[in-house]
Amino acid sequence: DPFCVDRHRTDFRRLVRELDCVIGNQQEWESLYQSDLSGALESAAEDSGLVVVTRSGEDVILVRGDETARVSVSRVVPVDATGAGDLFAAGFLYGYATNQKLEVAGRMGCVAASEVISHYGARPEADLKELFRKHGLI
Repeated sequence: DPFCVDRHRTDFRRLVRELDCVIGNQQEWESLYQSDLSGALESAAEDSGLVVVTRSGEDVILVRGDETARVSVSRVVPVDATGAGDLFAAGFLYGYATNQKLEVAGRMGCVAASEVISHYGARPEADLKELFRKHGLI
């Protein structure tokens, strides 16, 4: 939430420095670092081990040290965006926790988010592991 970031920027910057992995959307990163996305990601990558940025239907960008991965998103006509960020995080973190490559973990996040925005409600209706299998991710 960019408004929340504006009010608590110093605390959020301190928190990012303490975390191994931070996920946020483009507006949150730009607000936190008071910069365009490129500058924000450069600064964030210096502060945290792994930085993930979602961009509302555009490629997801993942930065870990000198490694940058871009994951394209499937175009889905959203029915209800509620839960998209949470499901992206869930899918991504599942991949990350199971030692998938950075790009694969990002793709898992995109698959999970695409599923939840395709219907009303913030909970997936499909089995996410089955969707990951269908997409060749596990």
